Amino acid sequence: MKRQCRGAKVKKNIGFIGLGNIGKPIAKHLIQDAYQLHAYDVFPEAVTELVELGAVASSPVEMATSCDYIGICVRDDKDVEALFYGEQGLLEQAREGITIAIHSTVTQAGLLKWAEQGAARGVIIIDAPITGGANGAEAGTLCYMVGGDEAVLEDCRPLFETSADKIVHAGKLGTGIALKLCNNLITYAEFTAMSEATRLAEAAGLSADVLREVGKSNGVINEQMHMMISNRNALAKGCTEQQMDEFFGPFGRLGRKDLECAIETAAQLGVTMPATEMVRDMIEDVFLNKA
Repeated sequence: MKRQCRGAKVKKNIGFIGLGNIGKPIAKHLIQDAYQLHAYDVFPEAVTELVELGAVASSPVEMATSCDYIGICVRDDKDVEALFYGEQGLLEQAREGITIAIHSTVTQAGLLKWAEQGAARGVIIIDAPITGGANGAEAGTLCYMVGGDEAVLEDCRPLFETSADKIVHAGKLGTGIALKLCNNLITYAEFTAMSEATRLAEAAGLSADVLREVGKSNGVINEQMHMMISNRNALAKGCTEQQMDEFFGPFGRLGRKDLECAIETAAQLGVTMPATEMVRDMIEDVFLNKA
């Protein structure tokens, strides 16, 4: 665990929904003496591991009625909608005063809608997306980008600090997810540029390592760009297209989803992003070593 939480004298009931490769380690960090963690995922086996560590298996509805806080780390807008309005009915069941932090990469319009409808029921919803990936979640070195009232952030800070190295208060509600979308579109554009530059370099008789050496010296290439492309290329040498799709396809599809969120949010704000649209259409091929 990264660190013990401070200031909590009474065991606080908290919930966490979405135990994927990022959500599960975040939830693990929340299993501490100050908290009783309630966990839920559509795959029960993911919950079992946390229960063995001291968590309680709960449904979203049970969390809504018994917890003071719920963190949500699911895939997209549709998954959040299903939790809030579907059979789970979390938003309808949530007790007054509960805080729900959405860590998922979603649209700003979706986040603002949920927060408005939550507020009408006395439910506090904030955007708190993260960056740092699965490794950062395991190590407790994530960066949280939070949108919402500062007082709400301060209430949640001890929870976020269990898995965070940095917490950025982006501003009012919705600015946290906007910041995450901006960060992601830059990342995917970097991957695309690095992929094409590597193809050109190798076709011209250069090695990717020479490109990296120059790019690191002038700040054009960062380690994340280099590692993603070099790992992809190394794997592609011994893999079939089907195997590449198995290993890298999910990342490409996630990238397209994230870029769709950015483009949709931009359209809502009257901003056009033609370069980002091109990257969206390419990003799956970039991860599959086809672009």
